[in-house]
Order: sequence, then C-alpha cells, then structure tokens
Amino acid sequence: MEENTENLSNEKMQFAVLIDADNISSKYAVTIFEELEKYGLTSYRRIYGNWSRANGWSEGLLLEHSIMPVQQFSYTTGKNATDMAMVIDAMDILYKNKVQGFCLVTSDSDFTRLAMRLREENMFVLGMGESKTPLALTRACNKFIHLNLVAEQNMEEKQSKANEYSGSQDVVSSEEQNVTSIAEVRQVILALINENGGRQVDLAQLGNRLNDKFTDFDVRNYGYSKLSTMLGQEFPDLHVKKISNQYYVERCSTLTKEELEQEICRMIEKNGGMVENLASLNDELHKKYKQLDFKQFGFSRISSFLRSLESVTVHENEVYLKR
Repeated sequence: MEENTENLSNEKMQFAVLIDADNISSKYAVTIFEELEKYGLTSYRRIYGNWSRANGWSEGLLLEHSIMPVQQFSYTTGKNATDMAMVIDAMDILYKNKVQGFCLVTSDSDFTRLAMRLREENMFVLGMGESKTPLALTRACNKFIHLNLVAEQNMEEKQSKANEYSGSQDVVSSEEQNVTSIAEVRQVILALINENGGRQVDLAQLGNRLNDKFTDFDVRNYGYSKLSTMLGQEFPDLHVKKISNQYYVERCSTLTKEELEQEICRMIEKNGGMVENLASLNDELHKKYKQLDFKQFGFSRISSFLRSLESVTVHENEVYLKR
C-alpha cells in the first residue's frame, strides 16, 4: 500500500478536519488546532453531532475556530448517525482532490476502516483522540495524537513558565490507556543499536525509527518535552551525548559478548563444570552486571544467548562447559 510520506515540515499539506462531537470533548479544541499547525493547513473544518442536545461545543467555540457544524439527528435508537455522516463527507471530500490529508478527531474504533480506506488513496491520515482509543484505530493512521496526554503536558509547561505550577501529577491516569509502553520503546531502541553493530546511533535517526514503528509515539505522552530528556530519565542503561552539535545515543555498558562469554565460563567452571539451573546462572550474571540485557546482543532470553556460544552446551535446563 503506497502512502504519502513526504516531509510535512518542508511543504504544508491541505487537510480536511472532521471532528466527532459525540465522543470528543470541547476542552480539546485549542489542542486540536495547535497540533494541526505542525502538519499543514486546514481546507475543511467540520464537526458532526446532534446540535439539539448540549455537547459542550458552543456556538462561540465553533466560531472562534471556524468550524462548520453538521447537524445529524439520531434517526434510530442504537445507531450512530454521526459516524455515517462523517464517512460520507470524507469520501465526498476525497474525490474532490482538494486535500492531501485528513485529520480524524475521534476515539471511536468504528472509523478504523475509514482511516485505512483513505490511506489506500495515498492520503496522509492524522488521528486525534484520547489515550483510551483502541489500538486498531491508532495503528490505522499515519500518525495518532493522544489529546488528553498532550493537552496535560502543554498545560504543565505553560504553568511552569508562569511559575504557577507546583506539585506533581501522573501523566497517565487510572483510566484505560492504549499508549505505546516504555518497554516497547526500549526494544526498538536496542534493536536499532544492534543493527548499528552495538555502536552509537544518531538521536534524530532514533526519533524517526520510533515514529515509523509507533504511529502514536510522542514524548509528551510520557510527560516529557524532549526525546533526549526522556531517554535520560527512563533508560538508565542508555547515554545521550553531544558531538559537534549532533546528539547520539549509546549504551552505558561497554560489555562485549566475548567478555560475557568468558565470565559465564568462569562461573560454570567454579561450579564444577556444570550449572543445573539456567535461572541461577541468569541471577548470578545480573548480580554482577546490573544493566545486563541479552537483547543488546540480539537475543530475547539467556537460553538463546548460551546456545550461540561455542564454549558451552545447553541441554534442557542445564549448562555444561565444552571439553
């Protein structure tokens, strides 16, 4: 499936913004259009809902952001007429060939197929919704922004600058979250370093890899404003350094596979040439090397790593020195 992946910062794209008033709060209005400015210009600004009912999207707010309301009555109980109206308008706009991208502002997974269909037509699809949005929808977009997390982070930064913010808040609340986990982010970082032969990698390249891998990746989701700061706080085994105005990421540990193999052999030999339990060997290694992670050598578990060594033999749960 061919996609429009041009650098959006070099050439402003024309977007159609379609907002689902049924499940997106009006408190995100400012955040929605602040984020959109980073991606392009908005040719269409439409919001869908039943305006005979109060939903928080006041006339003043719609006028302030130049959003055109689309009235959609609920003709049948249990059926979402708003969804249908948005889909029909999206397809009408698509075939007018006046935009290069769509911004779907909704947390409703029913729009997953629409996002996929728009991408099939080479449209850049920017999704916006709360962090409880099902993964199916976030992955169907080229990029997905978690409005509640971004809005909270932006508010903290503004309050901090005004010296009015005190105390701490948890960025991720107790409600259901579908944000890419720190563990998943770490796996991608280590994989990229492994691909580079264990050497340092460019911070910008790392940021691009994370954005490519996770459509919803944004450091603000985790309470940070810079990727370098996030890496320094969340990953104690990684180090960010600056060389000639360029930033790079590397592992703090310089432990090589050869050195680790030698240490394993010493431990096995000290135990009489055989270790009966892989778990005990794993525990001893982690006591000696606090930040040891076999993923840095390209393996997901200790048993796979041991089988790659020429000096030891693994049989079920036992490890022997080769004679």
